[in-house]
Amino acid sequence: MTTQDWRSRAGTVFAPTKRPATGSRGMVVTNHPLASAAGAEMLAEGGNAIDAGIAALFALSVVEPMMVGLLGGGMAHLRLADGTHTVLDGLSTVPAAGRADMYAPVSQDWPAALETVGRANAVGATSVAVPGNLLAWCAALERHGSLPLADVMAPAIRLAARGFAVTPYLAECVTEAAADLARDAAIAALLLPGGAPLRAGARLVNGALAETLATIARDGPGALHGGALGAIVAADSERRGGMLTAADLRDARLATRDAVRGSYRGIEILGPPPPSSGGVHVIQMLNILEGYDLQHLGYGTAASCHLIAEVLKIAFADRAAATADPDFVAVPVARLLSKAYAAERRARIDPGRAQAWGAGVPAVGESPNTTHLTVADADGRILCATHTINSLFGARFLVPELGLIPNNYMALFDPRPDHALSIAPGKRITTSQAPLIALRDGKPLVALGLPGGLRIFGAAMQALINLIDHGMSLQEAVEAPRIWTQGPGAAGPLEIETCLGSASQAGLREMGHTLTPLPHVAGGMCAIRFQDDGRLEGAACWRADGTAIGLGGGLARDGVRFWPDAARRA
Repeated sequence: MTTQDWRSRAGTVFAPTKRPATGSRGMVVTNHPLASAAGAEMLAEGGNAIDAGIAALFALSVVEPMMVGLLGGGMAHLRLADGTHTVLDGLSTVPAAGRADMYAPVSQDWPAALETVGRANAVGATSVAVPGNLLAWCAALERHGSLPLADVMAPAIRLAARGFAVTPYLAECVTEAAADLARDAAIAALLLPGGAPLRAGARLVNGALAETLATIARDGPGALHGGALGAIVAADSERRGGMLTAADLRDARLATRDAVRGSYRGIEILGPPPPSSGGVHVIQMLNILEGYDLQHLGYGTAASCHLIAEVLKIAFADRAAATADPDFVAVPVARLLSKAYAAERRARIDPGRAQAWGAGVPAVGESPNTTHLTVADADGRILCATHTINSLFGARFLVPELGLIPNNYMALFDPRPDHALSIAPGKRITTSQAPLIALRDGKPLVALGLPGGLRIFGAAMQALINLIDHGMSLQEAVEAPRIWTQGPGAAGPLEIETCLGSASQAGLREMGHTLTPLPHVAGGMCAIRFQDDGRLEGAACWRADGTAIGLGGGLARDGVRFWPDAARRA
């Protein structure tokens, strides 16, 4: 299907804002140009995709302080040169002092039940879970990288020590969170100098973070997980009335998991397993949609958007009932991934009317402020990783001695006892992170992911549909207008990006959907497409500061010398 074909059938037509990058030796796509440059620097030094990806993540912890940091968590989906896939689960866990009834929910109804009295699970030290990002990043580098940790961390240390220019995106994030940030003197001094939010173009220097990163570059992750840096974090937590301890940091463990696998129209889809809902529920939704001719229905039409909305409601009903940490809950992965179960759910969809959905599996919230990167090299390695401190600026305070912003991951647990997502010591948070890799005939076709909290896996699924069903270019697929709902009621609300076609909006309303127009749904997608001739194409969308940098060229041919004045040699 050609690009012209999808436009001829579309209910929504758009023009991409950004342009893709191409390369032959490697590609780095992150949500900040300086992080992409840090990754490209590693590729230029002869490093591989893992070196580049971890360098970019450390750099993002400096230039995207609202999104990601050493005191956060996330998942990294790796494809190695031999074709094997592995997922490094560095998601945050409940501290040992956590209790199922430690917060008072403001409501017993989901999803309002995630809100607690005094926002105790969302702001401040009582919201902080045990971080896992640093463990995941260092393990990925140690197991599969080729460069020393100090080399990989050098760009991040430089950016923290010398500073960088604040982008309008970061400045707007500071303004949005300013009321909470002002309550903590240390983070206010950094981000609200003189009492006013940082402005775009201002230089942000974090000397304490530079020293923290330099210590880790020298001493490794043990400096935080069991060492002197961890002791400082724990002391700060105790002073603020939090429950995170030095023992929690010392005992934190990385989990290595197998990717879940499914297929969609002959394309193999691989993603992270529980406690991520991303891989399982993307495949579940694609299994249901495989029974419809989405290409014929057209991109962005009322008919195709309606089907996507209905499968989103189905997936969220099942997610709420049964997707959680598999060490605590028996997640019915096989059933959720099965084509037979998809057929059961598909049979109940009314193609002309919105409806309410409940879980189809037995019963046993998330923040949009995350970051993602996708990196690949010429030897077939791929790092597709989503990491976060959860909400915008996490717990919204700074550990002043270290320049670190803690996560507020406790906000993702159900504060009501006896539910799949209820709090228990050592339990991992459940996430919608969806670092996906799609294969055709066993070879990589595309790798993609994005930030966006609960909206992540729905947006990732729509990008795959854009590529596979509608034949969009990579840039079009990541920038295309999105929709989202988690139901559970028939009416929605159904979030739509305002650029969705007016006729499509009218058609959706006639089907019973209540529309909520928004400037954007979810965050900036970072994707790499793998061409048959070995070229790598990278694309980032307009919803963040995303930048794709490709590495081409190469070393001189063997035997080449510089002979400007010598006689021509035979």
